[in-house]
Amino acid sequence: MTPSIAEVIRTVALQKHYQRGAELVRALRGVDLVIGRNEYVAIMGPSGSGKSTLMNLIGCLDTPTAGEYILNGQPVSGLDDDQLARIRNREIGFVFQTFNLLPRSTALENVELPLVYAGVARAERRERATRALQEVELGDRLGHRPNELSGGQRQRVAVARALVTHPSILLADEPTGNLDSRTSEEIMTLFGRLHAEGQTVIVVTHEPDIAEHAERVVVLRDGLIAEDRWQAGRRGSTDEARTPVLHEV
Repeated sequence: MTPSIAEVIRTVALQKHYQRGAELVRALRGVDLVIGRNEYVAIMGPSGSGKSTLMNLIGCLDTPTAGEYILNGQPVSGLDDDQLARIRNREIGFVFQTFNLLPRSTALENVELPLVYAGVARAERRERATRALQEVELGDRLGHRPNELSGGQRQRVAVARALVTHPSILLADEPTGNLDSRTSEEIMTLFGRLHAEGQTVIVVTHEPDIAEHAERVVVLRDGLIAEDRWQAGRRGSTDEARTPVLHEV
């Protein structure tokens, strides 16, 4: 299947099974999902629905048991660990609930890290990391370490680090889980601005008020897409939900 040039993600009958003792856990049971460039999508679902498993597959942190995953036009389902690591560093910007910043490194050094792995020269690293921090309004905090920053500022550093490689997608896992409501709103406003500037944004969350910021909501239940709908009043929205294709296996 040849993906449209507007597609950044396509999964076809994606499955993931785990062995837990004598029990075979079917975390994903056949997921068909297409996400276009510059979409803003929230992936939701209760505990055990498969949303974290889907995030790990979309983020190239794991490989599927069956099915196909195409990222930015490239089939990635059968890649080995080294190939997946290169794809992750080039195509995906991660934002985690726990920030995952190096405590002894400055904001600038934390943001530079993906560029170090990519082999970018020091001067260019410094310039790109500085620009990324300015983009998230932390240009005056370049030399601050994480313990000198508020929770919201630390998450902004994490967002800058995710953006510094110019990834195809910004993938955020419960990005406001450790933040108070006011700071959470600031981070979601930042995501909205990045989306308006052309960034594809995918947020994995269990919180409906966080999902409300997205233009599209995909709900998983028991390893299948139970609902796929546009939010009222959002770009590309319609009055009808998309009908998900369910693969029972």
